[in-house]
Amino acid sequence: MIDLLLPSGVSVAEAFHDPPDLPLLGTEAEEVSRAVDKRRREFTTARWCARRALAGLGIGPVPIPRGERGAPVWPDGIVGSMTHCQGYRAAAVARDTDLRSLGIDAEEHLPLPDGVLGLVASEGEREHLAELARVRPGVHWDRLLFSAKESVYKAWFPLTRRWLGHDEAELVFAADGTFAARLLAHDPRVPAEGFTGRWAVDGALAVTAVTVPPHEPPPQG
Repeated sequence: MIDLLLPSGVSVAEAFHDPPDLPLLGTEAEEVSRAVDKRRREFTTARWCARRALAGLGIGPVPIPRGERGAPVWPDGIVGSMTHCQGYRAAAVARDTDLRSLGIDAEEHLPLPDGVLGLVASEGEREHLAELARVRPGVHWDRLLFSAKESVYKAWFPLTRRWLGHDEAELVFAADGTFAARLLAHDPRVPAEGFTGRWAVDGALAVTAVTVPPHEPPPQG
């Protein structure tokens, strides 16, 4: 499902259940040795998806350890992102010559728990979501906003190595399945105009993706 939101050159793999007896590589097993079974299954299947996605780029099975702030550590020359929610796991990878960064997120297509929207959305965003709900009441826009902010953060962090709070990105959704993120935290390593992304809702899932294109070459002559 997420592959429909991503450009050519991105390799995607997904799973709708947790296959048994999947291997973990390198330090991965140690990283979830104290995790509950649910967390271990999510971690294991997401990395299985990641290795399948890497295989689509011709890269053999490699460990994908957790790095700073839990971000996955990809092989040299690769950018990527993973996500998991109830009934869905996915990974997307690309060569850093095709994209500078990318972020994906999947969520159950349900309303956010009470009180969460006020923590993740500005007053302007809440007004925007209310207008969207009048136009397309079948979409849980609050959950979609949460997912999009997760994708924004996953694209932001590899570029900056800095935290990005929910209040540091202002999102606007369009009916054509796109959204724009104005970044209120400025960093010279990210585009001044912010990020753009795509969204989709299909049955029980809401998914979002952000891609950061490579630097434009300097003009000739």
